[in-house]
Amino acid sequence: MERKTTTYTITSTRVSRTVTFAVAADLHNGPYEDVLDTFRQVDAVLVPGDLLNRHRLGWEQASRFLEEVPRICPVFYSLGNHERRYPVLPCWLEMVECSGVTLLDNTTVQFGDIALGGLSSVSRRETPDRRVLAELSTMPGFRLLLCHHPEYYAPHVADFDIDLTVAGHAHGGQVQLFGHGLYAPNQGLLPKLTNGFYFHDRLLVSRGMTNSAAAPRIANPCELLILKIQPAVACSLRGKPATPHTSY
Repeated sequence: MERKTTTYTITSTRVSRTVTFAVAADLHNGPYEDVLDTFRQVDAVLVPGDLLNRHRLGWEQASRFLEEVPRICPVFYSLGNHERRYPVLPCWLEMVECSGVTLLDNTTVQFGDIALGGLSSVSRRETPDRRVLAELSTMPGFRLLLCHHPEYYAPHVADFDIDLTVAGHAHGGQVQLFGHGLYAPNQGLLPKLTNGFYFHDRLLVSRGMTNSAAAPRIANPCELLILKIQPAVACSLRGKPATPHTSY
């Protein structure tokens, strides 16, 4: 499986020192051992949903992740659609509760200069719990939201004072044609939100670290994101992204 690392750096007056995160989206009970050395070099790991794979029951890799990665650095985890539709979700959540992972299930936590929140996935007939967005938008520091679904951003998140939302779910559009994705869940054909920055750099979407089904990726490798948030020199509250760089 081809997997690349993409680094994004943004600046903000809401942090006093550089904070570096690894964003491990859409692991789907897949392998992660190849990025353990990278995890040792960051301040924390962010998992914006789908640590499990509801299409193939079992959590051998995911449970090892819960046990192993928090020994390396702090881990913050929000729930995606694969968790919400997992047949034995209460058992999984009990394992998470007993691990060293911080679960952000419509909750927030302060991590130094970073205020972290998690907006959990819901069914298509439900509305996400916007109360966590209101809470996060009043917290001190740089406000960072984990939200598995990029399509939640415009209708639910955009109106709140949240500096950055990190998402996955779209799998980079599965097949990339001329730099555009072909299909993404909940966005359909020719999705608009598949990878990189959107909405004036307030939404960052990962291509995801694995697939959840047998559908191949074409011109669209799996991806680990590295997110660096560094103090700004200029007085801009929103932050300014730098050109990302990619390593293989």
